[in-house]
Amino acid sequence: MSNRYQVDPDHVIGDEAQLRALFEPTHALALRKCQSQLGVHAQAFIRRAPFLCIGTQNPEGKADVSPRGDPAGFVQILDPQTIAIPDRPGNNRLDTLSNIIANPAVGLLFIIPGFDDTLRLNGRAQLSTDPVLLQRMAVDGKVPKLAIVVAVDEVFLHCAKAFRRSHLWDPDYLQVRREMPSLMKFILDETSGAPNDANEMRKLDDDLEQAYQRTMY
Repeated sequence: MSNRYQVDPDHVIGDEAQLRALFEPTHALALRKCQSQLGVHAQAFIRRAPFLCIGTQNPEGKADVSPRGDPAGFVQILDPQTIAIPDRPGNNRLDTLSNIIANPAVGLLFIIPGFDDTLRLNGRAQLSTDPVLLQRMAVDGKVPKLAIVVAVDEVFLHCAKAFRRSHLWDPDYLQVRREMPSLMKFILDETSGAPNDANEMRKLDDDLEQAYQRTMY
């Protein structure tokens, strides 16, 4: 018998009417703030943002969220209804990219360090190898293999509550990274097993750090 948690069916919200009955009506401002193109402030926010998360789904509805980061201004605003995101070297799983080919609907969350507000953008994505576009995204002479071009369907500023509840930018709440295993040890512990020898484990960590430096762009 599985020990996996099961939601009590008597407490499952099964339709939107049940859901909305739990909450107050949507505030008029929350409805009005949603726009179909990038206004001057949304464009300024995107130009400041060095980090975003992109959500995609495959044809079966399996969801995925992936981070993207670069110096501020890395997302190109092609026009008020279109942006482009460079695809930098990664682990080559290509989850986001293959999902976009199968299902172009994407959701983006733009984050600026120190800002409690975030910018949400939903739209439809395509993958482009246009050399003129890619050249605009070059870093240290290295041109990305492709760009994610997103046609904007809706965009709006998201309120500060989540970031304030989490104290994300508050130095007093920063956690010590070494209190958890390194990425390499994390993966090995839960797959093939990490080496017991501390020096061998340290070498694996050092090799990964060197790979980061070689393949950043």
